[in-house]
Amino acid sequence: MNFCSDNVSGAAPEILDAVLKANDGSVPSYGEDALTRKVETRIRELFECETDTFLVATGTAANALSLAVMTPPFGAVFCHPEAHIETDECGAPEFFTGGAKLVHLPDRDGKITESGLRAALDAPDHGVHHVPAAAVSLTQSTESGTVYTLDEIRAISALAHERNLKVHMDGARFANALASLGCSPAEATWKAGVDILSFGASKNGALGVEAVVIFDKALAKDFAYRRKRAGHLFSKMRFLAAQFDAYLADGLWLRLANQANAAAARLAEGLSEIPGAALKFPVQANEIFIELPEPVIRGLFDDGFEFHRWPGDGARLLRLVTAFSTRMEDVEAFIASARRHCA
Repeated sequence: MNFCSDNVSGAAPEILDAVLKANDGSVPSYGEDALTRKVETRIRELFECETDTFLVATGTAANALSLAVMTPPFGAVFCHPEAHIETDECGAPEFFTGGAKLVHLPDRDGKITESGLRAALDAPDHGVHHVPAAAVSLTQSTESGTVYTLDEIRAISALAHERNLKVHMDGARFANALASLGCSPAEATWKAGVDILSFGASKNGALGVEAVVIFDKALAKDFAYRRKRAGHLFSKMRFLAAQFDAYLADGLWLRLANQANAAAARLAEGLSEIPGAALKFPVQANEIFIELPEPVIRGLFDDGFEFHRWPGDGARLLRLVTAFSTRMEDVEAFIASARRHCA
């Protein structure tokens, strides 16, 4: 029973079925097929505006290519110290932007703040000796399992636009965040000031597809060339499109996210009752960071559960991640094991 990541899960049956169905016949290549066009239309309708949408295979590509159209090689991208673009993408944002610098902002429950961004922007200007501010990147939901409120997104975006910065949202877990917020996709993105969304699906039931959704039309002009140059213009794009079409059909993406969030909420509730347990962050999506007594941790490992100590070996802080496919019986088994070893 694996709680290491939502990446360890398989694909949703509806998405697998859609890929098989897309395998029939011959269709135009490189995104000129009807299914890709259908997905582009679906996303426009979902976000209630004239978006430009580009499908890619990975979140790293979605984030790095998005930042590349926002930021010159000598620009600064403000982000959280634990943002995925900083810790887990092997320099891809720097590579695809041609050298832009990632600048950390202060942390509050896994989030950056408007006040932290303002302080950075108000720092003394040293001209050509320092990189100029170009963009800010928000992770939604965050790497700590928390969720930016609409007011927080609006405040950060308003300041960014006031200072001529663009706003990127890393939405690898956008579905989980939206399920938590209970608002519309439009309210959580462009209506709050987001210029580009990396709309994730791979962590929530897809085989491997993300959508770069561009709300600022001026930023879309060069994106097609950057995607091709990066090797993410698939010749058989219909297989990426089939995944996203099924993902959005009949609200599947939100149902899957709600299942993951519900499993996380129950797991956090049960573990919080154990003596010595301490949650590090509020559980608002599908990630849990919790301290447990060492005998409980060892016992869970002995019982065959998989999860990460955070950070490194010997730590009592655990990261537990639930997915669309996490079974409630496995959640209850984890809680029962923790209780047993605590006793």
